[in-house]
Amino acid sequence: MTSHRSRIVVSVVGVLAVTLYAALAAVQILVLNPLAAAPGLTLDDIRADMHGANESLGEEVVFLVLGLGVALAVAIGIIVMLRSSPPRLATLLFLAILTMGVPAYFIASFAAGMGLADTYGISGADYSPWSRILYIVSLGSFVAAVTLAVLTTLRGRGGGHARMTETARGPGIRG
Repeated sequence: MTSHRSRIVVSVVGVLAVTLYAALAAVQILVLNPLAAAPGLTLDDIRADMHGANESLGEEVVFLVLGLGVALAVAIGIIVMLRSSPPRLATLLFLAILTMGVPAYFIASFAAGMGLADTYGISGADYSPWSRILYIVSLGSFVAAVTLAVLTTLRGRGGGHARMTETARGPGIRG
């Protein structure tokens, strides 16, 4: 695969991954978690109860925070293709965005969680198990980013088994 084609594939997959992550986070915050937090009620009932308590799910904040991640991914995808950046760099950047998905999810869900807590006298925590997917994806992205960064650094220094072995033993030590 050519370097140009690799950049396009990495950019498209990266933008899609970030967009899917943001979409799942939005559905988790605005639909799945409220339904799990107030079992037996419909989403319309929950919104009406929250409106009656002067609370909301904070849809604007959810879309703003999660939309920033998608916009950043699109911008990175465009820059990577226009600047002929190495595909590894693009991959690292998209993995970094996915890693930061959990803090973005926390910020985006805070108002909704507090609104549910104040309306129903419950904790503001996640009640739906679907948020676990977000945590797993972010953790996996972190591990993948660190691994890719280490491998890229080792290859940049000459890579290869001999160099890695020398580094592991220490300079000047022969085995």
